[in-house]
Amino acid sequence: ARAELLQYQLKELNDFNPQAGEFEQIDEEYKRLANSGQLLTTSQNALALLADGEDVNLQSQLYSAKQLVSELVGMDSKLSGILDMLEEATIQLTEASDELRHYCERLDLDPNRLFELEQRIAKQISLARKHHVSPEALPQLYQSLLEEQQQLDDQADSLETLTLAVNKHHQQALETAQALHQQRQFYAQELGQLITESMHLLSMPHGLFTIDVKFDEHHLSNDGADRVEFKVTTNPGQPLQPIAKVASGGELSRIALAIQVITARKMETPALIFDEVDVGISGPTAAVVGKLLRQLGESTQVMCVTHLPQVAGCGHQHFFVSKETDGAMTETHMQPLDKRARLQELARLLGGSEVTRNTLANAKELLAA
Repeated sequence: ARAELLQYQLKELNDFNPQAGEFEQIDEEYKRLANSGQLLTTSQNALALLADGEDVNLQSQLYSAKQLVSELVGMDSKLSGILDMLEEATIQLTEASDELRHYCERLDLDPNRLFELEQRIAKQISLARKHHVSPEALPQLYQSLLEEQQQLDDQADSLETLTLAVNKHHQQALETAQALHQQRQFYAQELGQLITESMHLLSMPHGLFTIDVKFDEHHLSNDGADRVEFKVTTNPGQPLQPIAKVASGGELSRIALAIQVITARKMETPALIFDEVDVGISGPTAAVVGKLLRQLGESTQVMCVTHLPQVAGCGHQHFFVSKETDGAMTETHMQPLDKRARLQELARLLGGSEVTRNTLANAKELLAA
């Protein structure tokens, strides 16, 4: 199948026969021919000003200036340097005029050649688009396809050759994975320390979070050859274990919050949902959790299920969740709260079922914080 595809691709390219550097050359020639009329007119005007003008030109004016300065030198030899400069200017002007005159004589105004170039350029652009390369890269692609066809013709795709190629690329992949592994180890230590510090703020004073990065060449994939495991301990004397085995639901939510707050500095997540993030905390720790969630909400969408007023008061919006049952079916309802209803709900969370002036005042303070 590959040989047939190559044969199809090369048929058109063989007929066109793109050459290295050709596109740039013919494109330059095309632009010159396309503007040849203006080039000739402008060159002739410039030449008239330099030397060929009948009434006045720079060459005749420079000659007159030399005559005058020559008289001055006869009276004051200090001006001889000026005469030398005028002599040099005369030489430069003569050379420039000759070059421009020759340019005008060589300028090609052949419309047939212009048409040929236009067709050649259009064909090269068309082929380049077909093969998804730039026009300048078409000759290189052509040579590459020719070489590949030659390899197929010579049966260079033997099992031994392919095995060597696979082994070579596998070794290169392993080397790249090893370099990636070293980078991961370095940043895993830094990230683990930052998450540990956040855990301490979230009512886990003895918490320790580490990221175990182990290199396994048998695990090689597009993502490298590392096996990464999050380990945590939340109690003193307790060894580090995989996070899923030792953390409770509330601890998992808080650890997830710590991770998201740290990683949000480097990456974007469309939406995050936290449940039971406030289990086992209260007071100042709850306020810290609320502020962290609000901070996270500045850059991503965050939804948090909470029973703590300190956390609920930090949200940009507040929904009241309730359940209703008729004995046969239970339904969950979410109701958005306006400012007044939110104040009442925060006061209820602060004081229980009874809402008082004090709880309302405290609720106002929470919203104002």
